[in-house]
Amino acid sequence: MIGLVDTHCHVMDRAFDADRARVLANAREAGVSLLLLVGYDLATSKAAVSLARELGWARASVGIHPNAAAAHSDAQFAELARLAREPEVIAIGETGLDYYRQSTPHARQRQALEWHLDLAAELQLPVVIHNRQADADTEAALVERSAQHGVLHCFSSTDSRYQDHMLAAGYYISFAGPLTFKSADDLRGMARRVPADRLLVETDCPYLAPMPHRGQRNEPAFVRFTAERLAEVRGVSFTTLVEQLWHNTVRVFPQLGLVPQEVA
Repeated sequence: MIGLVDTHCHVMDRAFDADRARVLANAREAGVSLLLLVGYDLATSKAAVSLARELGWARASVGIHPNAAAAHSDAQFAELARLAREPEVIAIGETGLDYYRQSTPHARQRQALEWHLDLAAELQLPVVIHNRQADADTEAALVERSAQHGVLHCFSSTDSRYQDHMLAAGYYISFAGPLTFKSADDLRGMARRVPADRLLVETDCPYLAPMPHRGQRNEPAFVRFTAERLAEVRGVSFTTLVEQLWHNTVRVFPQLGLVPQEVA
């Protein structure tokens, strides 16, 4: 079963309504064995659970993105908490902090992040963390919870101190399409610093398509381009990296119920 894993995708998004079956077939043809469908509001979280149930080779993460936190009521957060108990759900999020866009006050973002962290702790699930231009506050929110762990999705920071502190706190680091961009030398430098047993890859589709598809709609099959670039950056074979990524995925998401294969 070992194969590529897209640890963060939004295939349930309306961007795929016209050709979702073809996109899923493309993923299988590209060697993708597992998808994590990540909700970013209540509606997409419900859709992620539904699609994961339908596919069998996908699982779901449910959450409310920081940019959507202000638009959701307490009742909707409570509904998400109930949804999180579905058997297809193996993580909580995406949640986090986004100081690039100003659609949600920072205080409300931090409140929503704490809510998700509390839910994850209650259910003993890992968290999927979105961080955009909020390294210090993300670190402050997560590091103090020493028992918590999860994934820093679409890692974009070039602050080695932040990266080191989050690794010490037990987090895994996931790289997406930007790792392949010509201008991403600093980010590739950060990818070299991550211990092999903490690496993950993702697409964040339909966003952030990697080279050579930059500017197009992203899809899970394209996770292969990011993995190939990551293998090149780290000086390992593609096969070795894929085995390591699978091992890491099983470790960070134990609710998959899969036995990790030891990597030579």
